[in-house]
Amino acid sequence: MNRIWNSVVGKLWVTILLLVSFVLFIITILMLEFLGNYHSQQAEASLRQEAGTIARIVNEHEDMDTSLVIISGILGPATNALIAKEPHEVSLTLHEGENGEAIKQQIINDKTLVNVFETSQPILKEMILPSLKNKDQMESFIVLASPLNVENELHGAVFIYQSLDVIQQTTKETTNIVFLSAFIAFMLTTFFAFFLSTRITSPLRKMREAAFELSKGNFDTKLPTLQNDEIGQLATAFNQMGRQLKHHLEVINQEKEQLSSILTSMTDAVITFNRNHTILISNSQADKLLQKWFFSIGTNKGQPIPIELDHMLDHVLHLEEEINEELEMEGNYYAISITPLYSGTAIRGAVAVLRDMTEQHRLDHLRSDFIANVSHELRTPIAMLQGYSEALLDNVVSSEEERDEMMKIIYEESQRMGRLVTDLLDLARMESGRMRLYKEQLEVAKVIERITQKFAQVARESNILLTFETLVSPQLTAEIDEDRIEQVLTNLIDNAIRHTANKGKVTVRVEKHNAFVKISVEDTGSGIPAEDIPYIFERFYKADKSRTRSVGGTGLGLAIAKNMVEAHDGVITVKSKGNIGTTFTFTLPIKNL
Repeated sequence: MNRIWNSVVGKLWVTILLLVSFVLFIITILMLEFLGNYHSQQAEASLRQEAGTIARIVNEHEDMDTSLVIISGILGPATNALIAKEPHEVSLTLHEGENGEAIKQQIINDKTLVNVFETSQPILKEMILPSLKNKDQMESFIVLASPLNVENELHGAVFIYQSLDVIQQTTKETTNIVFLSAFIAFMLTTFFAFFLSTRITSPLRKMREAAFELSKGNFDTKLPTLQNDEIGQLATAFNQMGRQLKHHLEVINQEKEQLSSILTSMTDAVITFNRNHTILISNSQADKLLQKWFFSIGTNKGQPIPIELDHMLDHVLHLEEEINEELEMEGNYYAISITPLYSGTAIRGAVAVLRDMTEQHRLDHLRSDFIANVSHELRTPIAMLQGYSEALLDNVVSSEEERDEMMKIIYEESQRMGRLVTDLLDLARMESGRMRLYKEQLEVAKVIERITQKFAQVARESNILLTFETLVSPQLTAEIDEDRIEQVLTNLIDNAIRHTANKGKVTVRVEKHNAFVKISVEDTGSGIPAEDIPYIFERFYKADKSRTRSVGGTGLGLAIAKNMVEAHDGVITVKSKGNIGTTFTFTLPIKNL
């Protein structure tokens, strides 16, 4: 029931009913008032007409009996009459019903009515007289006193009286008819109002249901346009709105997907802030950066971004100007660009684009170091070659032994320069991805043992014990490029022998670890300082510059070894303790378990 009252149908229905009911109520009141007055006027007119008729009958007939018979036929059953020749004297009575004598006495003794003998004008009055039906009951009567003129002379008066019950009965019947008509009109109005409101609101209900479907995202919902009126035009406009919403939503989704794809594919971190520095949108790179800041800053400071970036963001939001700077935060370098976002003319936030420049700074530093190291490495042999060559050209040498010694130095320095250039070329090819590996399924233990035995004579000459140990099956194979692995092991074993003192020990060991074969080169040499271990695989890095130079190293061997191992999907590590020894370990995957 509440659903009907809260609907448009109920409201329109009630409105029409109230309006029609109000109109019917006013019309009924006016109609009843009009009919009441009309009945009273009709009763008065009827009494006047009957009084005139009685007067004419009396004038025309001298015989009272004849007049009485005629008058009795004229008067209706509810109308009575008295004819008086003199005041207070009744000469003729025409009465039907009870209390005739009592009524007669009250009428002829009424001072108002008796004045008819003096004024010669009809007098109308409502009186309370004894009932015509019951002796002990009083009724309301309308009494007309009309002068009785005979040949233009006053010869008495006619008193005609009629009970008001007749008028009231007529009025009651008329009222019933009016109320019945009003009720029928009300029922018809109710029916047509409900029918009309239903016809109007049925399309509206369909529009409401269609609107709910639109709100759920079903933009293919359509309304039938069966009418040509305003409702039909509204349905047409609704369908157009649905098509436009679908089109605009598809455009927005496409733009959103494009923006999401762009943000996801960007290598830079993109973060959007609102005015209170809350993060609204961030791409995957930004999420990683925020997570990194979260762990580095901690949760007790209550802010997800470093204080430097927060100050820059505050500057952009308040001064409404773009900022492009490079900052060092938490040991990393970032190129930061922050641009304000506007909503109309008011600033609503800012977008920050951050590029991690730490690696570029490191590469720039390495490039500078690389150039300096190459220059330094080449300058010494070139200087020596130039100096000894000039000595030979100027015939400074005094004996053949000195000439041979100089020629030997020139040869060794040229070899050293050749090794440096070769290592640089190999490293450049590996880092650029242009070095091709020729892999074969080989028995790992046999390959490693063969390479180790190549250094047996060198180890004996240096008074160093070189041993080979294997903890794997001789049939264990791995897919490797034998030449490149030999180059790695040659570098590691040669370094171990050169950095191990007399009577030291170098051990080459092969083990199996899960899905990898692990090769270790362990020595009892002087070891590597702990502060140098993180940089040991970088190009031209030498833990002990003076000692390394004395043994002819270029500083590129470990960098080359690291790249070759990683090209085999392996990992190389180092452990070292001062004056105890160093262990280099690299792993190679086994694919035929």
